[in-house]
Parts: sequence; structure tokens; C-alpha cells
Amino acid sequence: MKQSTGQRFDVGIVGGGLVGLSLAARLGEAGFKTALVEARAPQADWPAGSTDIRVYALSRASQRLLQATGAWPVIEPFACAYTDMRVWDAGGSGDIHFDSEELGEPELGHIVESRVVERALFDIVRQLPDVTLFCPRAVQSLEDDGGRKCIVLDDGRQLLVDLLVGADGKHSQVRDFPGIHAVASAYDQKALVAVVDTERGHAATAWQRFLPTGPLAFLPLRNGLSSIVWSANSSEAERLVALDDEAFCQALGDAFEHRLGRITGCGERVLFPLVKQYAEHYVAPGVALLGDALHVIHPLAGQGVNLGFKDVAELVAVLVEARGQGRAISSLSVLRRFERARKGDNMATMLAMDGFKHLFGSSAPPLRWLRNTGLNLVNAAPPVKNAIMRAAMGLN
Repeated sequence: MKQSTGQRFDVGIVGGGLVGLSLAARLGEAGFKTALVEARAPQADWPAGSTDIRVYALSRASQRLLQATGAWPVIEPFACAYTDMRVWDAGGSGDIHFDSEELGEPELGHIVESRVVERALFDIVRQLPDVTLFCPRAVQSLEDDGGRKCIVLDDGRQLLVDLLVGADGKHSQVRDFPGIHAVASAYDQKALVAVVDTERGHAATAWQRFLPTGPLAFLPLRNGLSSIVWSANSSEAERLVALDDEAFCQALGDAFEHRLGRITGCGERVLFPLVKQYAEHYVAPGVALLGDALHVIHPLAGQGVNLGFKDVAELVAVLVEARGQGRAISSLSVLRRFERARKGDNMATMLAMDGFKHLFGSSAPPLRWLRNTGLNLVNAAPPVKNAIMRAAMGLN
């Protein structure tokens, strides 16, 4: 094609969610001339006393990344640190308790609203001289342009980038551009998310009960409320969301064994279909993928965004090293280092979540015995239990 005359950048990021914003922050601080394109303007303000229905359980590794961007001091006052995690099986006596004191750590992680992290990162990014925001702007097309990639915006502007990064979610436009195939399969489950109030406080504890229809998680929030993620067979999830508030609160309390007393209030309930998806390749010449554009996993352990943040940290490290060695950041040999570093961890986590989903969703007596025995054995073996928790926190 004819060479374009658009603005030139080292890196062009499509997708300004948490993963795209954090990548832009780290690259901008490292001196890469970066363009960030996002179709939706972030939420700048919200009503006092409201709670975002989207929350994340951030690991210590994610906290470190956010500290490196400079956003964590803004986020932390709005985050709820949790010191304990309790997991038990509805189909037997299996029970496990993780305690930060046993690890010698102040907490296991933090629960924080998505909008809080997004706004903090956006405020950081828009102040960086090496980052240019194109927001709200949609991508009209992606094209090759004499060795560079060209992002054509919906207003006609053209951005020429050495490296094109897709942080644009599971329906990634960037992933489709070089023809990278994504393998997807539905779980025939939906996640019901809501914010609820309980008779007793959450005790800075993340709770999860495995039910025959899917896992139910209660995540503690800073304002004393709890965010629930109730994964269930699609038909059961549809039934639950259709209940009136009183009936739903009763059903939720029963499913949770009333560990926090009665459910005394419930906000809006929203359903999300659950799928498993992974890209067969992470990179192509001049193209790299991150976050949900690469991998979508079951939410039962809340690892989705944490994997995305680990992708960011690794890609930044690879690009900084390549630049220091005088190598082109768009070269396939450079980008494959990122793929090799991240693919194993991402696939292992995805397979583990898939395995847990099937193991705890089965009512077969041998599997029920296996999972309950396993939970109790791990709970009675602190070195094993702590190693599992340290891995989940990203401390390895």
C-alpha cells in the first residue's frame, strides 16, 4: 500500500482497560513513544456511596505492577485488604483456611473496584509526555505500511507504529489482523455478580463455597459490603437473577450457609456468560497480544486480571531489554521471548481453573471423596498450603 503520513510511535496499544492502561503507563515511563486507543472514555466520577459491580482480587504481583506505575498510592485507600481465605465444599467435609499470618505477610491480596483502578491509571497515563491518548476513538482499520503497522481511527487519523499491541479483549480486533486463531469453548455457565450487605461483617476474609452447580464467592469490600460472584449452570443462573430481592437474599444465604448471617440487602444483579478461550499464538511480526485478547479463564480463583498484569510486566521487560541491545522491538525473535515467558504460566493457570471447575462440579462419589480428602490434607500440611498461596499471590 501507499505509505501513510500519520503520526509515528514506537508502540500503539489498542484497548484502554486495566491491562492496556498499565502497559501504556510502564512504556511511557520507560521512554517509549506510545499511542493508546480506547473507544470508551473512562468513568471520571460516581455518586457518593455507590459501589462498582465489577471488582478484582489483586495479587501481590499485580500490586507491585501498580506501584511501579505510580497508581497504587491512589488505589490503596479504596482497596480492601483481605487477610484470610476460606474455601469449603458443599458436597462433603472438605475445608481449607489460608491465613496471611502463616505466610508472614500482612495480607493475601486486595479487593478493589474496577473503576478505581481504571481512573487512577488513566490519570497517570494522561500526564506522561511520551503517551498520547486517543480516547474516545474507535479503530476503523488496521493496515501494514512499509514495515510498520498503521492504525486508522474512525476520524480518519492514521497512527504509524513499530509495534502494535492488542489489549482489546476477547473479541480482539488486533488478534484478527494477523490471523491469529483463538480457541473458544463455552462452560454452559453464567456468573451472577452483585454487591450485598450481610448481618455480620466480612472479617477481611474472601469466602468461596463449591456448590454442585458452580462456585459461590464472597469478596470483602472496603465499605463493609461484599461483592458476590455466583457461577451456576445457565438455567439456574437465569432462575436466580429472576427472583425478587427477598427470595434471592434467602437463596443466597442458604447457598452460603449463612456464614455472615442473613443477607440484609442486595444491589443490581448482572449475569455474564462464562467461556474458556486462548490464542494459539501470542505474537506475529510487529504484533503482540495481552490480557483477555490472549486468555479468558473461569473466574473461580479471580486470576484473569492478574494474568493480564503479569503479561504487561513481562512484555515491558522484553522491550526494554531489546532496546538496550539495539534490537528492533517489532522483530519476531524479540516478541517470541515474551511468548515463551508467559505461555506456560497462562496455560497452566487456565488448565488448573478448568480442572477445579470439573472436579468440584461433579457429584460422582469418587471425585467427591477425592476433593474433600484433598482439601483436608492440604489444610493439614502448612508447607503445601503456603506454597499454593504464595504462588497465587505471585510471590514465587
